Order: sequence, then structure tokens, then C-alpha cells
Amino acid sequence: MNAREAIDARLPDLPRLPAALPRSGVSPEARLALRQILGDNERALAHAYHAGADVATLVHLRARAVGAVVVHAWRSCVGEAGECVLVAVGGFGRGLLFPQSDVDLLALGEPDALARQARALEAFFACLWDIGLKPGHAVRTLTDCRSLAADDVSVYTALMDARLLAGERYLADALAALVADPALWPAPAFIAAKRAEQSARHARYNDTTYNLEPNLKDGPGGLRTLDLMRWLGRRVADAGDFHAMVERGLLDRTECTALERAEATLWRYRYALHLAAGRPEERLLFDYQRRLAGEFGYEDEHATNLAVEQFMQAYYRAATIAERLGVQFLERCTELLEPATGSPRELDRDFVALGARVELREPDLFLRRPRAMVDVFVVPLDHPELRGLSAETMRRLQQALAHYGDGFAADAHVLGAFLALLRRGAPAVEALARMNRHGVLAAILPAFRRVVGRMQYDLFHVYTVDEHTLRVLRNVARYADADAAASMPLAAEVFAALDKPELLLLAALFHDIAKGRGGDHSELGEEEARAFCARMDLPEPDIDLVAWLVRWHLLMSVTAQRQDITDPDVVHRFAVQVGDRERLDHLYLLTIADIAGTNPKLWNEWKARLLADLHMAARYVLRADLGRPLHADERAVDCRARTRELLVEGGVDAMQAERWLDAFPQSSFLRHRPAQLARQARAIATAGPGGIVVAVNPQSSRGGSELFVCAPDRDGLFAAIAATLDRQGLGVVDARLLVGAEGRVFDTFELLDAHGGSALSLQRAGDLEAALRRVLEARELVARVARRSLPRRLRHFQRPPQIEFGDVEGATQLALVCSDRPGLLAEVAQALRESRVRVHDARIATFGERVEDFFVLTDENDAVLTEATRHRLRASLLERLGAESP
Repeated sequence: MNAREAIDARLPDLPRLPAALPRSGVSPEARLALRQILGDNERALAHAYHAGADVATLVHLRARAVGAVVVHAWRSCVGEAGECVLVAVGGFGRGLLFPQSDVDLLALGEPDALARQARALEAFFACLWDIGLKPGHAVRTLTDCRSLAADDVSVYTALMDARLLAGERYLADALAALVADPALWPAPAFIAAKRAEQSARHARYNDTTYNLEPNLKDGPGGLRTLDLMRWLGRRVADAGDFHAMVERGLLDRTECTALERAEATLWRYRYALHLAAGRPEERLLFDYQRRLAGEFGYEDEHATNLAVEQFMQAYYRAATIAERLGVQFLERCTELLEPATGSPRELDRDFVALGARVELREPDLFLRRPRAMVDVFVVPLDHPELRGLSAETMRRLQQALAHYGDGFAADAHVLGAFLALLRRGAPAVEALARMNRHGVLAAILPAFRRVVGRMQYDLFHVYTVDEHTLRVLRNVARYADADAAASMPLAAEVFAALDKPELLLLAALFHDIAKGRGGDHSELGEEEARAFCARMDLPEPDIDLVAWLVRWHLLMSVTAQRQDITDPDVVHRFAVQVGDRERLDHLYLLTIADIAGTNPKLWNEWKARLLADLHMAARYVLRADLGRPLHADERAVDCRARTRELLVEGGVDAMQAERWLDAFPQSSFLRHRPAQLARQARAIATAGPGGIVVAVNPQSSRGGSELFVCAPDRDGLFAAIAATLDRQGLGVVDARLLVGAEGRVFDTFELLDAHGGSALSLQRAGDLEAALRRVLEARELVARVARRSLPRRLRHFQRPPQIEFGDVEGATQLALVCSDRPGLLAEVAQALRESRVRVHDARIATFGERVEDFFVLTDENDAVLTEATRHRLRASLLERLGAESP
């Protein structure tokens, strides 16, 4: 027996059912038997699937088996009375059922017949529930069907797939005639309604195929996309399958083959998901991705090409093909029903306009002049009244791409046209997005083809690499919008001053192009960028700039978010590495676009202010003297002087201002701005000598809310503050914990709402002040950590904590890298308190599910931590974070 025969031997036969006794009902014993029959069939199908059986065969076998049981129950409860019939609709009507698919049924008859059969129908549907089918069902007359279908296109669509299961055919034929009536949803109205329905459905999934947990059925590029093609084909050209569409000229054979392959992949993924979930789950959740990747035979290649990432890439590529061809098919159907009228309108020597679409002047243009496959996307930029390419142009584009193969990327004229497009700056981005949808971008950049559908299995990167790249490009284009001057004034100003915006676009295209290969993607991407720019004959300085940006595209983000940019040495090192103003400006713009295009939840006013501050500080260093950083003592003296000036301008006596500022630690004048210090000094003066200060500035200069606490230092203070902030639902994005000469803490926290990432309202700021004051004024500090369960999405991305200690200026630095979780900072603060260590400074940063926190610590005597204390603190942290000690 060969492998194919072995698989076929595992396929279950149709259930052998006893003869139904009309209208006798289904006894409890018979119901138990039917449930057993269905269970046996499901298990046999699952065994066949795991043995490698074709999913298309399995879904039809299940539909046949379930259909046999349903008909048996119908005949037992309702009989063969011709006055009403049983019809399968939806996917069941098409004769296919996945393991957890709905069993959609329609009982159809005349009003009086349905009334007479009411009890029998009730018994029938109850029986189906009892045996575990959970049907979706309706009882209607033909009049009901017409009325509901006329009002709701989804009802009409379900009836298009109606299939007679039991009863006289004349009623089923009447239903088919009703559906075929041209007056009920004429083809143009049907297309418009289904287009609107699809748009609303896709909007629920952010209008992208590349969601981390995609919906296999309803998401963009999902199976519903292929169903829509069949419904449109039937209504427009009486072509209900892909092969019939080829015969009608709606598809070519290459497209038909691509769609069949994409559908086979989507069907297999959905079948496996239903089996793994054991319920009607259509979302490919993190809960199942790793498990299914293993079942599909994928293996980890290296740390940047995990099995689960390969598994998801195969899905995304299939979904992308389905979505791309679905869009083209919709256009063809629309053109078929709404042909352009009048003569073609001249556009240029190569293209004409047919209505609102671009058409080729000569059918073989793309084969004669391959650069025209770039030029065709430039035309809508010069003629914004055009909606896009005609269906015939799309088809010839795909045929030409297949004809040229890898040679397309090596054509000097194509590269010249591509460079000319990029030199248009921001407007070029829309053309690049269209080129990507049609596969032209990947044809020009073969390296880009490798990252199409490439996902990264974490919560930091919520898009695939190709989708992220397009979003980064769109963010770059936003710099040129009029609105950008208001929302991003510095970025808009810097972008407007660029001499060659095409270099920034090239850096954006290449910055992640080497993801998934192993090794440093920045270094590998630099090589790709340098080689491509050389093929386009860019001047050597331009090549160097693009290559440098790709190599160091993470430098500014890492410096701003993980280091102390109030430290002049940090800024100086950054400026030295950047080297000149041109690189700084390009890197600043690329960094903003990259962060905002990685995860919508990552970008906020605080990060915008942070990057702007680093840009301005580095620009000052570059303008002043790159070889000599501004001395820290000079900077502190200058900051104190400007703070004093602000206080005096506000009515404070100069001598009084000096006394206020004497209370501050010297490091305050290095870590804070004058306006910030002046506000804190006034808060201290208002509280009086020795008083506890809790002051919240709802809108700080960095886009979040600033909390300032000044109080006598005592053990557990930081833990009490952190626990209170956690209970208030606040996240700490930055912290400065300083101790003055009189043993008072001067702690400053930058806060954002833990859920919305926004600053605090006035009401919430007042509530926070009151809550913290109650905690700090109590005789004993209480750090009650709120216990919350780990969110589902975070459960799949937990990693062992990394804890490292180092010495820094008479103290100990703790570096903690771990997975994010609710109340994390409060738990860490509690561990520090239990270990009897003091916190003098903190740097808080979260990247998706990854947390990177740094603390400057001493023991109770303000000395560096001993090995015993470090060991005790490590054990406490691991225990609180739910990890085992090594």
C-alpha cells in the first residue's frame, strides 16, 4: 500500500444510519447513537488530517456526513411532506464544513404548512442541538426570503449558496428562481453593497492582512475574500468557480492557479486551527501559533527565523495573494458592468485614461519597455482624478513581471525610473504602496520579497516587516502634510530642509530589509542598501549616507530611551557617532517614522519630546565643538542661574530663591530643566519646612504628566510610591530619584496612563496627589501591590529575567531585563525594599513585551552593595517575577 492509499484508507465512510420512521421523532437512545456517529466521524476525519489527507476532501466529507445525519433527523421528525423543505445555506450549502463550522439550515414552506409543522420543526432543531450540531437555523416562507434578502445583502448572499437537503424540489427551485431574479439585487447594486460590506469588515481588522493574530475567515485576504470572488462571479458572469472565471475572461490561468494554492493554504490553516481550538475559533491566536507551526513541520532556523515566524509568513503570503487578486477581480467585475464611455483621454506617450482608470496605449508596452511598469504608478500622481489601473492593465502588469523574472531588478532603465519616482519625495510614497500591492516593489528589490509576510514573534512589532516598512514610508510622507507643522513642527521643519528626500525614502525601504536572516539585520541591511544604491549610480556621498542610516537606524531610539540624555557625556558620545548635521537630521526623521510605524501604541508625546530634545542637544554639540563636551559643572551652574531668574521673574526675592535652591541636590541641576526646578521649588516653599511635597503637573514638557515628591527619606519610600502609582493605573516611563544633603528625597516621575498612554486630566492629577499624600503621611509606609492576572497576549511572551549588577560612582547599578506584566515596577520596588537597599536613580523603558529598567542602588549606609546583598536581591526579584533562581 503506497502513501496515498494509506491516507485514503483512513478516510471515513458516510455514517450508516437506520431507516427513519417518518414523524416518529428521534428517541433518546437514537439521539445518543447519532451523537456517537458524529463523534466517530469527527475523530476519523482528524486522524485522516494528521495522516496527511487533503483538506478539500475532508471538508466535503464532513459536510456529507453531517448532511446525512441532519436529513435522518428531518425525516424522523418532519417526514417527507412536500409542504416544506430543508435547505442548507452558507458554507454548508456549498457542501463544505470545517471541524467547527456552523451548520446553517433553512426550513422553507408556505405559511400554513409551516404552522402545521411547527412542533415537528421545533423537535427537529432540538434534536440537532441534543446531538451536538448547534445549528444556525431559520424558518421562512418564500415571501420572507425575498423581503429579508432585499433588505440585507448578507441574507441574499447566504441564499445564493442554498442547497436542497430534504423535501420536494419545487420549493427549492422557487427559491433558486427568487435568487436569480435580476430585479433582486441587480449586479451593480450587489457589487456596491458587497464592496461596502467588505470595507466595513476589513476596518475591524485595521485594513491590513498583517495582523499578529489574523482572522482566517473575515480578515483581509481571508477565506471570505475568496467567497466574495465566487459570489461576484456568479452574479456578474454566471461563473461560480475559478475555472469558470477563466473561461469568462475574469481570471487568467496563472491567477487561477495562484488562487487555488492560496485557498489550499488558508483551508489547511483553518482546519488545523479548528482542531486545535476545539471550538469555532477563526482567529489565529498566539495560543495556537507555536503549536501549529510544529504540526506543520516548521523548525527554528536561528533566533531571528523561528518556526512560528516561518509558519506565519506562509499564511501572510497566501493571504496577500488572495487580497491582491481579490482587489483586481473586483475591479474587473466593476469594469464589466460599468465600461468606460467615450474616447480614451491622452495622458502621455504610453498611457491613456479610460474613465477614471489608466490603460496602456499599446497592449505590449510592458514587454517592450519594462520601465513603464514603474511609470504606470507615476501617472496617478500627475493626474489625481484617476482612481487607479484598469483591470486589463493590472493583468498585463502581472504577466510582464512573470516574463522578466529576476532580470527586471537588473534593468538600468527600470532603476532609473525608480530613482526618478523617489526624487518626487513625499508624493512617491503612495506610488510605492501601490507598487507593493501589485508586486512591483518586490520585483525591483528582490531582498524586499524575502520579508514579505515576515513577522516577528513578539508584541513590540505588531506588523510584518513589509507592512511596517510601508507604514514607515507613510510616516515620512506625513512630514510634508500641512497638519505636520502643527503636530510635528520640528520634524516638518527638518524634512522641508532636506536637499534629497529620496535618500530618506531609500533608508526607510532598507532599514529592516535583512530581518530574519540571522546576524545583525542592520549590518546586513547596510550591505544591501550600499549595493542597490550603487546599481542606481548614486554619488558616493549619497550612498554613504543611506548605508549609514540603515546601519545605525536604531542608534537614536536606543540612546533616547535607554540612556540619560540629560547627561552631557551621553549627548556628546551620540553626537560624535553621528558626526554631522545632515546625518543627524535624517536619523531624527527616520527614527520617528520607525517608532510610530512599529506599533501604534508605542508613539506618544513623551517619546516625541525625548527625541526632539536629543536632536536639539546633539545639534548644539555639533554646532559648538564636536571634540569637547560641555562640562558638567558649567552646565549645572548655568541651569541654577536660569532657574533663579525664573523664580525672580515670578516675584521671588533673589536671596530667597537662592535659599530655596540650596536645598536641592547638586545633581538636580544636571538632570532637570530650569522651568521644572522652578516649579518644584515653589511646591517645596508652599509645603513649608520639612513638609511632604506631592505635586503633579498634568501636562509636562515631555508629553506626559510629571509627579514630584519631596519628603524625608525612609526605607520603603520608593516601594510605597510605586505601589500607589500602580493602583492608580499609571505607568512610569522615566524616574529621577535623588537625595538631598538633609536626607530628603527629590523624586521626579514621568507618568502616562497605563492603558491609553496619555497624560492625566486635572481631576485625575488631583486624585493622585491626595492618594500619595495619604500614603506618605502615614506613620508606617505600606506598599500594597495590586494582584492582577497576566493578560492573555503577554502570557505567550514571558522570558526569564536577566539581572546584572555593576559599580558606578560609589553605588551599584542594577540592570533588569524581563517581560512586562501588570504591576511590574511595584513588584520590583517591593523586592528592593525587602532587600533593604536604597534607590538613588532609575531609568524605566518598555519595548512591546520587553522591559529594560536600570536602578542606581546603595545599601542602608549608602555604600555599594555587597555580594551577599546582591545575591539576596536577585533571589527576591526572581521570586516576585515568578522565575526560578539559577
